[in-house]
Amino acid sequence: MTQHFDLIVRGGTLYDGTGAAGRPADVGVIGDRIAAVGDLSGASADAVHDATGKAVAPGFIDVHTHDDRALLSNPDMAMKTSQGVTTVVVGNCGVSLSPLAIDRRPPPPLDLLGDQEWYRFPRMADYMAAVDAAPAAVNAACLVGHGTLRVGAMDDLMRPATEPEIAAMKERLAEGLEAGAIGMSTGLFYRPANAAPTEEVIALAELLQPAGALYATHMRDEGEGVMDSLHETFRIGREAGVRAIVSHHKVIGKPNFGRSEETLALIDRTQGEQDIGLDCYPYVAASTVLDSSRLERSSRVMVTWSTKHPEVSGRDLADIAAEWGISQIEAVDRLNPAGAIYFMMDEADVRRILSYPHTIVASDGLPHDSHPHPRLWGTFPRVLGHYARDVGLFPLEEAVRRMTSLPAERFRLSGRGRIAVGAHADITVFDPATVIDSATFEKPATPAEGIDCVFVNGTAVWADGASTGARPGRLLRRQELQRAS
Repeated sequence: MTQHFDLIVRGGTLYDGTGAAGRPADVGVIGDRIAAVGDLSGASADAVHDATGKAVAPGFIDVHTHDDRALLSNPDMAMKTSQGVTTVVVGNCGVSLSPLAIDRRPPPPLDLLGDQEWYRFPRMADYMAAVDAAPAAVNAACLVGHGTLRVGAMDDLMRPATEPEIAAMKERLAEGLEAGAIGMSTGLFYRPANAAPTEEVIALAELLQPAGALYATHMRDEGEGVMDSLHETFRIGREAGVRAIVSHHKVIGKPNFGRSEETLALIDRTQGEQDIGLDCYPYVAASTVLDSSRLERSSRVMVTWSTKHPEVSGRDLADIAAEWGISQIEAVDRLNPAGAIYFMMDEADVRRILSYPHTIVASDGLPHDSHPHPRLWGTFPRVLGHYARDVGLFPLEEAVRRMTSLPAERFRLSGRGRIAVGAHADITVFDPATVIDSATFEKPATPAEGIDCVFVNGTAVWADGASTGARPGRLLRRQELQRAS
């Protein structure tokens, strides 16, 4: 009897996500699951996608995003699907859209997600219900942000939390975990959390271990104090008994160029003692809120948005300050609230961190910047095309592993990250000869080249260079993931 499928992706070279070399294979899909992998030339299907000459891979998983609001306000998620991304993790750097309801402008960096009208979800269950009611094109898993918890529980963020305030944060974190969050994130560099002592974070992180949840962190210092910050991260993970993820690992500022040799050696040693992971993005520039403390470490600063002066979006801070006849520090004060791109890393460090076998590729894109960092649209094709194919940092199959099975394993996103029978049908088809990022610092919102077709849960969401309009994405709740593992 002839096999029949809802969809067959036929004729491509399969990179299954495990790091194995590519091999010829068709992929058959029934419903939202992969039902067969191999020679399906004799099978029929309601739809056939011709992948001849193309690579067929698991959908890419972006574990470091700030897409909390985008899932609701921009549900076609073209900035992700155009790169082959099928799953995102939101709530990073201590910033999540919930659990928080406020009637004032949120303090930086919470304003990276939007103004007070978006902070209307006092419980994580409320936010998840909103996403469930209007699904996006991609799947999503949620982290609870420590900075968000502090803003909701404290009247003064410039000090350690009191015991009653920690108790209030624990209650909200527990609700988030019960609703299905996969962990907690911190942004200890940022003002809403910088005054928090390590002990405060440990007290909250202790709730994660019984739930099987993880801890992800934008560390306190990625410059001169980067080693101390790594030790703090490891201590939090060790004392709370949880997996710890070092977010967007980097070393910033010219005096620290080359120190990735030290940081990676420390991470490598520590991995033998406790569960540690890391991600990074493939650029020498960072992007976040506009802050004068970062100016001296940066060779160039580009303004990405400004509430008071939206007309300067995309311009260099030095040029703005010169035009206004004031110092750059004075210009920062005049522009804020605002965001910026900071050129502050060394290419050799970026390549060394990317090359480390345990490094996950992630974007850290900011979808609500009016002139975003190009990583929002370009991260994954940049690694596939520039760093894997052109520079030769690692083979294509290894690049795919860093984007699929590795993040799925570290974040325990069961059923994702591999092309295998029974797995969810998240599939990215791309041309390995032409795939490349097109987004630049000057024109950042430009879709990549070479991404042929992207399927989420068996449904095409990106094809022929555009979003299809389909929104088959799902919220990935921790309890459901654990039951499926």
